[in-house]
Amino acid sequence: MCKTLICSYLLANSLIMKEISVMNRKQVELFDPGNLLDSSGKLSQIGWARHPYLDCNLEDLHFCPIESLQFLRVKRWDYCAVFTPQKFFSATIADLGYAGNIFVYILDYDKDLLHEEGLVIPLGRGVVLPRNSFSGVTEFKNKNASLCFEVNGESRSISVDWPSFHGGRGISAEISFSCPASHESMSIVIPFSEKRFYFNRKINCLPADGTITYDGDGEKLVSSTSIGTLDWGRGVWPYRSFWNWASSSGFLPDGRTIGLNLGKGFGDLSQATENCVILDGLVHKLDEVDFIYDPENFMTPWHFRSNDNRLNLEFIPFKERAANTNLGIIHSEVHQLFGRYNGQVTTDEGEIIQIQDFIGFAEEHYARW
Repeated sequence: MCKTLICSYLLANSLIMKEISVMNRKQVELFDPGNLLDSSGKLSQIGWARHPYLDCNLEDLHFCPIESLQFLRVKRWDYCAVFTPQKFFSATIADLGYAGNIFVYILDYDKDLLHEEGLVIPLGRGVVLPRNSFSGVTEFKNKNASLCFEVNGESRSISVDWPSFHGGRGISAEISFSCPASHESMSIVIPFSEKRFYFNRKINCLPADGTITYDGDGEKLVSSTSIGTLDWGRGVWPYRSFWNWASSSGFLPDGRTIGLNLGKGFGDLSQATENCVILDGLVHKLDEVDFIYDPENFMTPWHFRSNDNRLNLEFIPFKERAANTNLGIIHSEVHQLFGRYNGQVTTDEGEIIQIQDFIGFAEEHYARW
């Protein structure tokens, strides 16, 4: 009888371990430096990483029969954002192949004011984007606006000057983010098909210092209360695409920083998702996360639950940013909701952390690009 019970226990335990092993195989962590692409244009590795190990060698792309036209399908962007006690500020420099896309938006929480402006640049002329996320300069400048993002060792800077923004009210920013080499981020390398892929790095919880001035109203940023996020993306996407993204960066009552990065809807996620919690600069990896919301009424509460029971959050929107760009061959429709997260997350070590009124965003995005 005892032997039977022991054998049953071992068999059950073996099955449990097998299930855990199968789940963990979905989340392949990368550790080895190397090229993103091999000589044939295929991904050399697929998975996720805490640090940017891979060199983005887009010169080895070979997905188009007419290689001189490949650049029209390559998507590259650098998106920077900062949460301050009063505002959310974001600036993007992107080259989508057919066109460059430059945009800035600002949200004042208390005044419930949101304004966004963008520039479409034919064939991305004048858009400069670096090879990798850990060095170089991202910039665009014309008679209307000047934007520059730069990596300087363990700091990153944003400089924006757009005098004609919002009918001449103007917007400018000079912000410095602290980003030590030990600070972990979420990098994913996932395929869409054999030679189409998405290579992305998201850095949450970057303490920010500097100033933002909008319509003559200046806000001083200090690293104890202002915190930034970077979204760095490179890839060859399908013409018709869809994704969900949710993000937040903030401070716990004990002074630790905490961030959320959640995503789904794009690519082959069988070996890696981008879902994670970032606590004091360290990534705590999650498996799959469900986005539960009403696409007919985005302002109703959203819910986020992970299949490993380590994340359970409610998101209450207070502002919708709806952006619809229709340039014929390029069409983008995004519903980005700003709101407050409440609930709890569990770290790799089993610490349960309560999330209370954390300002962040969640979005649905359709694109033909």
